[in-house]
Amino acid sequence: MIEVAAGPGAGEADVLTAASDLLASIRSARDVENQAAAEQLDLAARWADLHPPESIHSAASFTVPGCEHEEPIAGDGAPLVAEFCVAELGAVLGISSMAAKKLIGHALELRHRLPRLWAQVHAGRVPAWRARSVAETTIHTSPALTREAAGFVDAQVAAVADRIGPAQLDRLVAETIKRYDLAVADPTADPEDGYLSVDPRHVTVHDDDVHFAGTMRIEAEVDLADALDLDRAVAHGAETLKTFGSTESLDARRAKALGDLARTQTALDLHATGVAETSEHPDGLPAARQVVIHAHFDATLSGDTTVFGPTGRMENGQRLVLLQQIKSWCGDTRTQVTVKPVIDLNTPLTAQGYDIPDRIREQVILRDRTCVFPDCSRPARGCDIDHVVPWDERTEAEGRPQPGPTTTSNLAALCRFHHRLKTHSGWRFEATAPGVFEWTAPHGYRYRRDRHGTTELDAHHLDDLGLVTGARAPSSTSDPPAPSSPSKNSPGIPRPRRR
Repeated sequence: MIEVAAGPGAGEADVLTAASDLLASIRSARDVENQAAAEQLDLAARWADLHPPESIHSAASFTVPGCEHEEPIAGDGAPLVAEFCVAELGAVLGISSMAAKKLIGHALELRHRLPRLWAQVHAGRVPAWRARSVAETTIHTSPALTREAAGFVDAQVAAVADRIGPAQLDRLVAETIKRYDLAVADPTADPEDGYLSVDPRHVTVHDDDVHFAGTMRIEAEVDLADALDLDRAVAHGAETLKTFGSTESLDARRAKALGDLARTQTALDLHATGVAETSEHPDGLPAARQVVIHAHFDATLSGDTTVFGPTGRMENGQRLVLLQQIKSWCGDTRTQVTVKPVIDLNTPLTAQGYDIPDRIREQVILRDRTCVFPDCSRPARGCDIDHVVPWDERTEAEGRPQPGPTTTSNLAALCRFHHRLKTHSGWRFEATAPGVFEWTAPHGYRYRRDRHGTTELDAHHLDDLGLVTGARAPSSTSDPPAPSSPSKNSPGIPRPRRR
């Protein structure tokens, strides 16, 4: 490590030398990072090579609904892969199965359809992240790019990918795709004419980019006249707020005016339908703001008074929300508020049959928050509620106790993909405490998942689990032996994630 210090007596030349050395170290660290990312792409492609579609057919004696299938995760001409292989790679890397699927898809797209760019990544001339952005575009372009079209893009982009910035690269890829389409459709056409048929208008709400203060970014490209009208309406709304005493900045008032504009327009549309006045809505206008919020706040008792913490977390997207924000939303006269009963997450609930009643389902959703597979972030409200220990329909007829009861301690939220993975692959999991689950991957890696996230546990030796490196998981059509469980006295050493 190089430190830059200009202490007493340090000359200007010494400072310049230290700064130069520091810059050299930064560049060296960048080169190491780029090399590691390129190697990870290569390893991801090799992982896909170990899991071709044939591996599914050799592992299963017959097909049942929901079992693993072959899946294209890159463009035309790239090999298919066995669907479930993405989960184990993602768990090892500490990323979601979807992110691992994207990593493998980019690797295969580059290796098979963008070979020039692939070669430049491994030669150290183009960073992996830049090549992956090109691969993401060529995979998901609509209509889909043929292998020949992808080759045309590769030839045009690889020549300059190491010399232009990300924004220029994105524009070049889009332009190259359009030029190829025009050349195929009409070799004599002027490529510039093609932009007349492109409609760039859109309104995008970036709900995956939420600021800690509870704001969200909106991006739009609209007709010129519409843009000017909107600007005038927002400016008028901001000035109105100032007239009524708002001391907020102009930007804040414009942002608030945009929200007011949306709600006012909704109310006006409803008013135009002839809604009559009621006691709930004396002006004849129903609530314009109808937002369903599942917010969770810590609460304590101070005498007979319930005291809520200043911050909580919205269930939708697991986002930070301020108590003051909830109060302001609910305080608006045109907000419809629905209060639902509080569910105590510490009280176990049990049902007699296999079906899961709504109250138990709601408790599991609130407890787990997301799918409980390692690093999966799909909201629990859209997940299946799965019996951890399967329900056995034969117990009543055979007079045995039910091994997989319908109780909150034996239930978990799993998205459909990971539910199928758990049912039809070598992945196994158990509930070690309410809302705490330990997963064992087919190759022996173990993970603990709870409401705070995923922790990697010490991996058992493969011999102890009876696993062979590179082997496929047993088919669900037979009853595979369960992996040996760790001793209850030695649960394993947690290993923090590297993010």
